[in-house]
Amino acid sequence: MADHVVTATLDGGGAPFRIAATSRGIAAAAWQPDADAFADEVRARLHAPIVALDEASTGDPAAAALQRAIPVLEALLRGGRVDTDDVATDLLDRPRWDQAVLGEVRRVTWGTTASYGDIARRIGAPRAARAVGGALGRNPVSLIIPCHRIIAGDGTLGGYGGTGWIDRDRQRSRKEALLLREGVTVRRRGG
Repeated sequence: MADHVVTATLDGGGAPFRIAATSRGIAAAAWQPDADAFADEVRARLHAPIVALDEASTGDPAAAALQRAIPVLEALLRGGRVDTDDVATDLLDRPRWDQAVLGEVRRVTWGTTASYGDIARRIGAPRAARAVGGALGRNPVSLIIPCHRIIAGDGTLGGYGGTGWIDRDRQRSRKEALLLREGVTVRRRGG
């Protein structure tokens, strides 16, 4: 895995948005109020020591990857229409299935949506919509890979956020808000 990980915290508009990078790119990005919980999660996943951005040495490739991503993520968090294609990610620790799903989801552009089934078909597994949802629940780089743009096959919102620190309804509200700022209105199931 990585020899070390560099982290930083951005203003997430309601909760801190924490990011972590290896020399290959962003390996974790999430709204997480607890810095220690974020660090523990990253450390456990990547098996590498963590260094804060302000403590990283000059010329550190992980710090450089993080610094390149910060302006893009800050613009996204402010609601800007920003292309994340140039933000390098490090998903090498993810299973191949997750990598395939997340790679396809990354192609879903601003202001558009796709269903879980659409993503499954695009990666050659047309009957694996639920498994796509599982991979999205494990997305370690929120916003960069826009899993909020993936909705249920019936056109409703679907789930969002995996097992994060906020309840399911608040997670869906965040997904709904992210879509709304992109000009997409999606109804909730039963609503």
